[in-house]
Amino acid sequence: MKPAMKPKQTAVKAAVPAGTDGTQAIRRAGAMLRTIAKAGTDGISLAEIARAEELPRSTVHRILKCLVEEGFVEQPGDGKRYQMGRLIHELGLTSASGSMEVARWRHVVEAVARRTGVTSYLMRRSGVESVCIVKADGNSLVRFVPVEVGQRRLLGVGAGATALLAALEPGQTEHVIHTITPGLARYPRLDAASVRAAVKLVRRSGFAISQGTVVDDGFGMGMAVPDAGGQPHLAISIAAHATLVTESAISNWKKVIAEEIQLGLRVKP
Repeated sequence: MKPAMKPKQTAVKAAVPAGTDGTQAIRRAGAMLRTIAKAGTDGISLAEIARAEELPRSTVHRILKCLVEEGFVEQPGDGKRYQMGRLIHELGLTSASGSMEVARWRHVVEAVARRTGVTSYLMRRSGVESVCIVKADGNSLVRFVPVEVGQRRLLGVGAGATALLAALEPGQTEHVIHTITPGLARYPRLDAASVRAAVKLVRRSGFAISQGTVVDDGFGMGMAVPDAGGQPHLAISIAAHATLVTESAISNWKKVIAEEIQLGLRVKP
């Protein structure tokens, strides 16, 4: 059972200085790729991209045409919607550090899914967003999958993303919250105040909890992975249907996540 739960996709725009040396087009292309990535397998139309990026359709069409020609973007089916192209995946395979992270933590994600019975994720911080880089399904009869590999969430939206937000320095956290606040409008149960409250809970307990705030009937729990080299940029999280959530289940899930992260930290990179 996999309930429909994809929220409307919108971009959060950061202040980007205008440029006349070609950097403006690169920045626009990068922003459009992030917007397309958020849409996942459903894809996104030219009009939706133009609206999200607040750009003329002619400009968006010109950049998309180039991205398609270079293989960064594809137009499957009737060609009216855009998805990430195969070249993105191929280029990602050459990233040594990213590949090593996936290899190192995949078994932890799989162990968490096996021991909890619910869907487990490895989330990585990317600017003011988090991106899912590993997913493992549990054996629960009620399968709950709010995020797929490659999809992005604003920091503070969902358990893993909230754990990553709380791992930042207080000043950085507040800056991110200020930046993402306009994008929270598509989540009726989230606003700047509720995100701050969720961050406070993480810093007190070590775990992020998301209960019905992002997806109806959804429960999420996440914990940042300690990083000896600086601020944590990875988090292990789980997603479960509300019918599976009990106090004893929550207690067990916390234990499993903490134990598996500690085991993962013992593996030499």
